[in-house]
Amino acid sequence: MDTTTPTGIEKLATHIPGFDHIALGGLPKYRTTLVSGTAGSAKTVFAAQFLAEGITKSGKHGVFVTFEESPDDIRNNMSSMGWDIETWEREGKWLFVDASVLPGDAPVIAGGYDLGALLARIEHAITTIQADRVSLDSLDAIFTQLPDRAAVRRELLRIAVTLKKMKVTAVMTAERIQEYGEISRVSVEEFVSDNVVILRNVLIEEKRRRTLEILKFRGADHKKGGHPFTVVRGQGLVVIPLSAIELKQSSSNTRISSGNTELDAMCGGGIFRDSIILVSGNTGTGKTVVASEFMAGGFNAGERTLLFAFEESREQLFRNASDLAGHFEQMESEGMLKVICEYPEIMGLEDHLIKMNKTIHDFRPTRVAVDSISALERVTTEKGFREFVISLVYSIKQQQISALFTSTTPTQLGGSTITEAHISATTDSIILLRNVEINGEMRRALTVLKMRGSQHDKNIREFFIDASGIHICEPFRKVNGILLGRPVMDRPGEQRSGV
Repeated sequence: MDTTTPTGIEKLATHIPGFDHIALGGLPKYRTTLVSGTAGSAKTVFAAQFLAEGITKSGKHGVFVTFEESPDDIRNNMSSMGWDIETWEREGKWLFVDASVLPGDAPVIAGGYDLGALLARIEHAITTIQADRVSLDSLDAIFTQLPDRAAVRRELLRIAVTLKKMKVTAVMTAERIQEYGEISRVSVEEFVSDNVVILRNVLIEEKRRRTLEILKFRGADHKKGGHPFTVVRGQGLVVIPLSAIELKQSSSNTRISSGNTELDAMCGGGIFRDSIILVSGNTGTGKTVVASEFMAGGFNAGERTLLFAFEESREQLFRNASDLAGHFEQMESEGMLKVICEYPEIMGLEDHLIKMNKTIHDFRPTRVAVDSISALERVTTEKGFREFVISLVYSIKQQQISALFTSTTPTQLGGSTITEAHISATTDSIILLRNVEINGEMRRALTVLKMRGSQHDKNIREFFIDASGIHICEPFRKVNGILLGRPVMDRPGEQRSGV
């Protein structure tokens, strides 16, 4: 699909997932885009995917000019993305121009050297398969062969101009020495400066985080700033377009059961159909039990339920669910429940997000539980986690799914977490579970801190857990400071408002 911007510059959809959202339609058509990044930032994947998506999504043919890796290496490396380049070559949809340097070849040192022969090969390849897209990967191999930078700039500009005249859209990759600073190793942006895309693979607190930034589209608009991305096996590069998120989702007034009648009463008659609930508490306060009852509520209503567990295995979850375990096994056998158990460390947070969204799309649940979402803090930076939360909440709300997230607080008596700081504003309801020490005895407390769009019980209630689940009792009386983790008993004769 092609689009035209208000400035009259036509854009070509790349069909790279998420990229066209931040590019506001795709790459400017018939222009050359420089894609620059450090080693391991997925430049070659972007260049190959630009051609692969054109073939599979638009039926457009592509030429891949390789200056560094051999065509065999490209074919083998990209097969893990699900791209059968060899078949496309036989069908005349993909053509390599091999300009790679063989091992042992002497460097070319000649003041009058030009790329005329290579340009002729590229033109012939484009004409042969009637290509609409061209990728050149990577320019740095030319730089190592030619000491005359002026000649390199002149000849590459010549290629860019020729490609434009032939009405093809091109991607040209180049390597950066560092994540921030010069756009490329040898300032190649001067001759392909119409469009610049930067790929980063930054190491922060021993955690890698990939981002993509459109630095400029000359004469055409685009979303600003860096956007997280990942490379998914069998799919390729996937961009998470945070700037494309909009607050336009509809809202439901329909109430459903949380799975616990006493909690429903505290929430004013149940939770809203499309609400996001955060259950916060320390280990052992009953968060997973609340999640289990939420799932059981779906079972009783005949709803499909999906559970993402990041701290316990399926067997542990079902064992701890006690009387509900039989219901869960029945739900699984009937295809009404799906349980995904994984350690957060097995992949990056962007990969978790993509996998979770795909599972939700494929299974089509009515309810989603995540136990615990705070476990995912371990595998990313604070900024990365915030973006993950925003993206997941947006995706769930768009589909009007009711969701329950559990969050583990850092101390035995409660306390704030990064999760609460970043998700509290996006959730519709917050339920706090706390351990309370009173007269040398550890007791449990529950309160509905927030419920957007509805009145709710504001008392702090005691509760206990047995084999059948959570039982909510009377409010705590003559005790203050419970949520702060510093409960204080009223002195005899002291009067306090609301107690």
